[in-house]
Amino acid sequence: MPEHKHENPAADVVGLDIGGTKTHGVRWSAGVVAAEAKSGSANVQNVTAEEAARNLAELFTALGGQVGHVVAGSGGVDTDDDAGALRQLIAGQVPNARIDVVHDTRLILAAGAASTGIAVIAGTGSVAWGLDGAGRQARSGGWGYLLGDEGSGYWVGREAVRATLHRFNRAEPLGVLGESVLEATGAQKPEELIALFHRPSGRRYWAGQAHLVFKAAGAGDSGAQRIIDDGARYLCGLVADVASVLGAHSPVIIGGGLAVHQPKLQELIKAGLAKDGFTDVRFLSVDPVHGVDYLLRTGAL
Repeated sequence: MPEHKHENPAADVVGLDIGGTKTHGVRWSAGVVAAEAKSGSANVQNVTAEEAARNLAELFTALGGQVGHVVAGSGGVDTDDDAGALRQLIAGQVPNARIDVVHDTRLILAAGAASTGIAVIAGTGSVAWGLDGAGRQARSGGWGYLLGDEGSGYWVGREAVRATLHRFNRAEPLGVLGESVLEATGAQKPEELIALFHRPSGRRYWAGQAHLVFKAAGAGDSGAQRIIDDGARYLCGLVADVASVLGAHSPVIIGGGLAVHQPKLQELIKAGLAKDGFTDVRFLSVDPVHGVDYLLRTGAL
């Protein structure tokens, strides 16, 4: 847990990393980490506003302390109205605090101790965002699961179901991937996956099945390997999109649960980016919420 001092340690600061699956909070007191806690997602694209408020209340209770400043990074902050809605939601817990809202990719870049470069998230969803030395910004993806999120945990989980159904429709053996999907979901027959997938189990549930694809690929399932290959290619494409706008190639800092915890995906991403001239590619070794510390110490807010 980092213990960097902020330049202005007068008031307690809370950093929030609001993801599709969870919300991670850290409180700094006098510039030093004083508390850390996690709760469910507070992203209203993933949960209802009521649930988001409950999760925030739980988190701030766990963090404790007198909060003077909140810096929240979240996906789905695409417009001023989005930022205002999140700010209002947080203000319900800390009405007298200053509240800054940024896109969660900015936390990724900052958590990698970089003031410029390209940040990538491959977690429940996927997105890339970049900032150059002139202050120009560019983004690719982050449109949500209905419009995109290729290469994300949810996408990988969905593709596992699709691959299983394709094999079933073609009267082919289900293979390691298909059998593991049935076992993990409790489905007795492949066709049961259709109704199961359309139930309100949520993106978090299907993102949580992504690990089945990596295990199946490790066991030699070619379909599972194709999903991973495609996911890596999509994520590299997000980086290339941002670089084409900014004309910048480094550093590339990658976070999100899927990217950080799957070494095979990391290898494919690094290899794919290297072919396109991206030589400084880093995967986060700290949680993104600690990027708030860097943003405050560097005066970026």
